[in-house]
Amino acid sequence: MANIFLKEPFKHQRDAVASCHNTDMNNYAYLMEMGTGKTLTALIDLLLLNNKDIVDSAVVLAPKSVYRNWMKEINTFISGDYDYKVNTWEPSMIDPYTKEHLSTDKFFRLAKETKLHIFLMNIESLSTPKGLKFLNVFLHSRDKSRTMMIVDESTTIKTHTAKRTKNLIKITKDIGYKRILTGTPVTKSPLDIYTQFAYLDPKILGQTNYYAFRARYAKIVNRPTSGGRNFPLITGYQRLEELEEKIYTHAFRVKKEECTDLPEKIYMKRFIPMSEKQLVAYESLRRNAMFIFNDNTTTSVNRLSQIVKLHQVCCGFTINDDGEVHDVPNKRYDELLNVLEETDGKVIIWANYRHNIETITKKLKDKYGDTSAAAFYGDTDNQVRMDLVQNFQDEGHDLTYLVANPKTGGYGITLTASHTVVYFSNNYDLEIRLQSEDRAHRIGQKNKVTYVDFVCKGTVDEKILTALKNKVDIASQVMGDELKSWIT
Repeated sequence: MANIFLKEPFKHQRDAVASCHNTDMNNYAYLMEMGTGKTLTALIDLLLLNNKDIVDSAVVLAPKSVYRNWMKEINTFISGDYDYKVNTWEPSMIDPYTKEHLSTDKFFRLAKETKLHIFLMNIESLSTPKGLKFLNVFLHSRDKSRTMMIVDESTTIKTHTAKRTKNLIKITKDIGYKRILTGTPVTKSPLDIYTQFAYLDPKILGQTNYYAFRARYAKIVNRPTSGGRNFPLITGYQRLEELEEKIYTHAFRVKKEECTDLPEKIYMKRFIPMSEKQLVAYESLRRNAMFIFNDNTTTSVNRLSQIVKLHQVCCGFTINDDGEVHDVPNKRYDELLNVLEETDGKVIIWANYRHNIETITKKLKDKYGDTSAAAFYGDTDNQVRMDLVQNFQDEGHDLTYLVANPKTGGYGITLTASHTVVYFSNNYDLEIRLQSEDRAHRIGQKNKVTYVDFVCKGTVDEKILTALKNKVDIASQVMGDELKSWIT
């Protein structure tokens, strides 16, 4: 394989592929922590099967923020002498090499003219009729028994009721080779496992459907509602050793500390006192939140929205019922500038709210120059995102501060040019926190990585950080008394 790959794979990557090919070559999970190179591992797997004339095409499904990055990774790892072609999904198909618009017929003809054809697609498109139809047509144009389907960040299909999950399982049931890639297969509960492995092969877990799976591995009590009905409440989990044993017949687990000599992570907190106006706004919203939490008919969405509003005050703004944003005097931005003055080199600044991202970016540009900082969030064009990452990684480029939403920028990209990461504010999703941490702490990082969390003491701001550090997914706790205690 040395003549195929431009970079020599690590031992743990070769071991992962060997385990797959010695265990179950058809359906396998690479449960590899962020930063261990799961993309390259999947490519090694694919190229080995292609060289043996077992597989001739592959579809990679990945989150919208990630899937185009596979193009760069493939071209970085695979020799240009190898006969392969890569296309990415677009509502209007464009050949990335010639920039020529491709009709469906021409697209499929070109796909058959190479030894290996790789098709990249964002998994969100499977929720749309157009995306689903194109993938279905593509798969039917191929010999399904010689096709590999790779789902990157497979927790995107953990919800068994989601349209894209159902669509994916339905149209890929006859695919010859399936892979899932994730570093965190469980983000909220062991039940997250079900659809990820049911997609590979329902026989792995031995349960016919999600509810049978839940009945076996969850402890459930029936609780009455105010309407006189019962609802199943999960109080804990059982038979987890049995579940683990089943999973690892079709999976290889890689943890960073087991396979790399990456430098350590250092965590720091910067406590920020609230202004008088912040305290007044926070107390008013807190009293309203208590009223809502004491109402047993309140939905989990409404409960979480109260936490969000309180968190926004900590971050220096409020949003009224008309959607208007109002700044509240605060010291959070001043503290950020203080941290940056104490820091050498490039810095990643994660912020949970667009208003903060835009404000931070403007302040940094005003202080350090227009090319010193850039914003990265949901509305950022995909090509712009890729350019920003490339510029940030370039030591000689002026881009020093990347201000980004961790939900958008926390997946699939490498930001090892930075060894300082500031969490201006935190997201409530544990997986997003873990993913965003490891954009800097991954293969290629040579320095210790310092994480600085901004915290308003005694507020939900502090509670969110504590929950994340204790590996608690906040979104899964919104109906419990634990969250109510945050605002009392």
